[in-house]
Amino acid sequence: MFEISQVRCFVAVAEELHFGRAAERLNMTQPPLSRQIQLLEHHVGTRLLDRSSRGVRLTAAGKAFFPEAARILRMADEAVVTARRVAKGEQGALAIGFTAAFGYGLLPDLVRRLRERAPGISLTLKELVTTSQLEALDSGQLDVGLMRPHARHGELETVLLATEPLMLAIPEREADDWPEQPTLACVHDKPFLMYSPYEARYFYQLLNNCFDAAGVTPEVVEHIGQIHTMLALVSSGVGVALIPTAAARLQLRGVVLRTMQTDPPEPVQTVCAYRRDNGNPILDIFRRDILPAFLPARGD
Repeated sequence: MFEISQVRCFVAVAEELHFGRAAERLNMTQPPLSRQIQLLEHHVGTRLLDRSSRGVRLTAAGKAFFPEAARILRMADEAVVTARRVAKGEQGALAIGFTAAFGYGLLPDLVRRLRERAPGISLTLKELVTTSQLEALDSGQLDVGLMRPHARHGELETVLLATEPLMLAIPEREADDWPEQPTLACVHDKPFLMYSPYEARYFYQLLNNCFDAAGVTPEVVEHIGQIHTMLALVSSGVGVALIPTAAARLQLRGVVLRTMQTDPPEPVQTVCAYRRDNGNPILDIFRRDILPAFLPARGD
């Protein structure tokens, strides 16, 4: 198969129709230039140039080959530029997974900063529960996961992003029946919307630990996997719920949110996870230039 250098030599001669000018343009002497053309013609299987004392001209085959050869050079040059841009993080793709709470919390600001830093990249955003994100990170379908804390998992690097308190979500029609600064004891024996032990395992375990520590037993009426569904049920009067502060941005009608009088024994945590062996240059930019802006200040 012919080489790019041979094609480049042919295109130079075809455009100049003069070996001397083509050699000068390529910063080489005429003998090696002629040799490259001969090798190309050997690989193609036919003459591409007619050489005579009156000059150089393209054969019929050469005329047909010329535009395709020029296209090959353009594609090769573009491939080099693309590879360099990807290596610098100026072009490429990044797949980010996030739980629902990130969608109305950190995610919008994070995406904005990332696009400002690397406007040429392609972003894929997937809303997934934490367990699904872990599987997607393992399989390479995700580069970054924005999720809740999880057990040590394979080759993942996990970074704490933030902690936040819980808020009590109350049906608006029942707001007068609840204190302005409720405690965990307030939900004892009250209809309560609990998180699913499967789809929202982190919150399920967190609240159970909080209730056990406080000696509180709510009347669990439903197990729910998503916070927005939980708030919709609160609005309809099914029960109350404990939600992370970030979810207050949903501002669902018919729901009153109250700050807890004391923080639970285990505050809600949000983390970022990615594979240590992921060589995506865009991930390097994310880790170096974007992620630090979202990390807790030292001493927090």
